[in-house]
Amino acid sequence: MTPDQPTVVVRMADAGDVYMSWRWAGDTAPRGAAMLPGEPVLAAVRRLADALPHPAEPGGLERSLTTGAFAAHDTEYLVAQALSRALLPQGLAAQLYELSQRGVRPHIRLQPSPRVAQVPWELIAPGPEVRLIDIADVSLLAPASIVHAPERMSRSWTETQHAPVVALLDPRIPGFRADSTLGSVLGRMAADAPLTQRIAGYAAQDRLQPAVVDPTEVFRRTDIDRSWLSKALRDGASRLVYVGHVTAAPPESGQSEDAELHLPCTADTLGFAVPNRTHRPLSAKDFLLGTHTLAAEPTDGREVWPIPSRVALIACESGGDLRFTEALGLTAAMINNGAELVTASRWPLPTDLAFHRIAGAPAPAHPLQDAICAIDAAHEQPDPVTALAHWQRERLQAWRTERTIEHSPLLWSAFATLCT
Repeated sequence: MTPDQPTVVVRMADAGDVYMSWRWAGDTAPRGAAMLPGEPVLAAVRRLADALPHPAEPGGLERSLTTGAFAAHDTEYLVAQALSRALLPQGLAAQLYELSQRGVRPHIRLQPSPRVAQVPWELIAPGPEVRLIDIADVSLLAPASIVHAPERMSRSWTETQHAPVVALLDPRIPGFRADSTLGSVLGRMAADAPLTQRIAGYAAQDRLQPAVVDPTEVFRRTDIDRSWLSKALRDGASRLVYVGHVTAAPPESGQSEDAELHLPCTADTLGFAVPNRTHRPLSAKDFLLGTHTLAAEPTDGREVWPIPSRVALIACESGGDLRFTEALGLTAAMINNGAELVTASRWPLPTDLAFHRIAGAPAPAHPLQDAICAIDAAHEQPDPVTALAHWQRERLQAWRTERTIEHSPLLWSAFATLCT
């Protein structure tokens, strides 16, 4: 965010209907509040949910990429329009329109209610052929209870930006083949692949952990388990980038802390998550509690895994804890353990292989790799939120003009950035 960029903080709450309030920093515009009727909100959210990938359902991923609303521009726009009508109150819309007429793009800092946590606010259409990302930069507010926790220690980007990038890229999970449920998300990585080339840059600067000679060796590793991660973070890091699998707890469970990140940890590894075959996942509860109740002399999670300033969790529903009343999932754990900013996914992500085999995307297209590279590049910038918004506007323009599946917001609008 630039120093002179207007900022509006928007907060939402579920109480039958949805209640919204907004306040402009410095009171540069009037505050506002609105009651959003519950039925239209539910209808719009259901419409969105029907368009999203559901890999666990038979044909759920195929539908989203071929016949779902996000598979074509015109049907996706109708979803965006319905979301805007249900969720953007007239008073706030008028203030945003007035700024856009002056050529001013504000920063919207949004705290969604659990009911609307999956909504891609960047996409909603407040006017004909206008999306919110056209006229504003959007980020999400991290839960205040986590940000203001008395023992939390935040790590500053300005002080750590030259430290190594810790990269956990498509780790190999014990007991799971490459083509299984916890298999490879990137496939075989060539030396000239976009993500490999980006990683090569960090290796050349001696800023990459794990340290490798051949950049392709950073993918599908078996040694980057939770113990390795702990040491790498305690040795000092500027950023953490994870590309792989996250298993999100269902919102109806009420147990957001059960969200699991998958590393090459064997079943005999100490941790709170229940083993899956020969593998024990690393849960949000592990990050939060460390070895509390698990070891005779327990260590706090913030000491075991001191999280760096910026984190990218590029995995299915890695940001799913916002769907819970008590958000204590992986994004909250990252912030609790030191992060200032976390980019995560609102819903399951199609792989490049799915785009090619199911949706018929052209061979040169690598939507997931391109998204990883864009998020990674933005996290190197002084203002990641503005950089990510710029990338999303580029993706939106490509979707408007090309209208082909590799440009669909099914992938690029899944990502949201939480800031403290």
